[in-house]
Amino acid sequence: MKFLFTLLLLSISVTAFCQNSFSENDAKQLIDTFFEGFHKGDTLLMKSVMVANLPNQTVFTTRDGIPKVMDGNISEFLKAIANRPSDQVWEEKLLDYKVQIDGNLAHVWTPYEFWLNGTYSHCGANAFTLAKIETGWKIIHLIDSRRREGCKN
Repeated sequence: MKFLFTLLLLSISVTAFCQNSFSENDAKQLIDTFFEGFHKGDTLLMKSVMVANLPNQTVFTTRDGIPKVMDGNISEFLKAIANRPSDQVWEEKLLDYKVQIDGNLAHVWTPYEFWLNGTYSHCGANAFTLAKIETGWKIIHLIDSRRREGCKN
């Protein structure tokens, strides 16, 4: 009887563990939801997959060749998306997803090309940090690079 009870507990814990696992596809879907909102101008959809005060940064090189890290303001970013003129089409084409997961932490690297009204603008990479919090998996940090040189286009 003890053996059957132990076996039952083991199968319940294995089943529970499998149901709570977070996969590469889950991470990709979270990023895709973020960009679906970005492209549609739907900041509520974007907010559904990110923490409230998402830290965000951009790295770039100035025209004078000086490397910079600029801290962003997520509220201003979301406001710009929500108030984008209807005649502007912003398209960020993700070229790949590189996903790493360890327990309740994940990282997603997405090289991209940015297009404005169908015209190529710049390229770079996004680095998303994801974490499992009480309300589920969310984007907890975003940093991107922006450049015009060395792009495939």
